[in-house]
Amino acid sequence: MAKQDYTPLTKAQREIMEVVWDEEEVTVTQVRDELRKQREVARNTIQTMIVRLEERGWLKHRVEGRTFWYSANRPRTASLGAKVAQMVDRLFAGSPEEMVTALMEYRGLTTDEADRIRKMIDTAETKSFNKANRTSGTKRGDQS
Repeated sequence: MAKQDYTPLTKAQREIMEVVWDEEEVTVTQVRDELRKQREVARNTIQTMIVRLEERGWLKHRVEGRTFWYSANRPRTASLGAKVAQMVDRLFAGSPEEMVTALMEYRGLTTDEADRIRKMIDTAETKSFNKANRTSGTKRGDQS
């Protein structure tokens, strides 16, 4: 089984994954043909990158005859999450609060955006609380 590597994808890796996510299942040749619409790229380069993506846990494959069919092993959001985590670490010294402050001060939030974010935070807190209580055996409302 491939190890789970959560470091952000490089630009070239992300381009390959975008093709996979869009097409759902692809061969190396299909990826090369799609990327050739933007620039020339060697089939061996694509194949090597696909193998590396599979080793990192981003792709999986099945074999049909002599053809390897690749599909995503992680959703598109996993790539975005890793990129955001990297951005928070690099630009905001690891502080999500600083990132949110910058967003609010320099871009601003509409009332609808703020409401959606509040709901997301409430949901995350509830999930975190429930997970912690499952492992400790405490129920909501217990004051032990």
